[in-house]
Formats: sequence, C-alpha cells, structure tokens
Amino acid sequence: MIVCVAIIKLKLYQSSLVRRSQSSTSASNPKQANEGLEDQGRSSKDLRVIQSVVLICCIFIVSQLSFLVFSTGRLINPEFDVFKKLQNLFYISTTISQTFSYLNASVNIFVYYNYNSKYRSIFLSMTKSKLTSTLENQ
Repeated sequence: MIVCVAIIKLKLYQSSLVRRSQSSTSASNPKQANEGLEDQGRSSKDLRVIQSVVLICCIFIVSQLSFLVFSTGRLINPEFDVFKKLQNLFYISTTISQTFSYLNASVNIFVYYNYNSKYRSIFLSMTKSKLTSTLENQ
C-alpha cells in the first residue's frame, strides 16, 4: 500500500507536468501559461489534489495497520482466537481494529470537506436542509 501511495504521488505529479506543458504551448501569453504555478511546475490545484490523495491513503494505511497486526497475530499463535487461551486479548484487539476502521470513515468526511469544494457545497446544503426541516418539525 505504501508503494501504491508513492506511485500515485508520482503519477499525479507527472500528469500535472503534462497539463502544464499543454497549457504553456496552447497559451499565447507566457505569463498567462505560468499563472498560479508553484515550485517544480505544479499548480496550487495540483498540489491540493496530491495532498488530499496522499493524506487519504496514509489515513487508510494507519487505520488498517491494527488489523494487519491483529491478523498476523492470529496466524502466528493459534490460541489468539475466540474461545481459546488468549480470547481476552483477541477481543481487545478486535475492538481496537474496529475503532480504527470507524475512525478512518469519520476522518475521511473532514478530509473531503477540506479538499473538495463540490463535496463541501453538497455537504453544507444537505446539512442546512436537514437542520431546517428538524427545526420546522419542533
């Protein structure tokens, strides 16, 4: 998964360079072609896309790490299971793994809200309509 995140970052960077080269050849004014570009040829929009994708992938990796440790423990020690010698530790590990999975889903809402303007506008309109209907019913 970590290799995939590195590949995604590299591909997003390469696609931003392709878009930059296409926009600079199609623009008649060189200043217009370079408008809004940050360091190393990436625009601020490209940087935000790369940041959001990498952040979401890293959150997913961290949240699934407990499950990977938990699953490896089951493979290494057969007593690490339900109705076996280490069942209490098994229940604790299961709870921690599920908590991290729920946390992943919860945090993603805020990541998308921060990085995606379309998601933000739809989320706000849905929240306002639900809030309005709730207040009207009371």
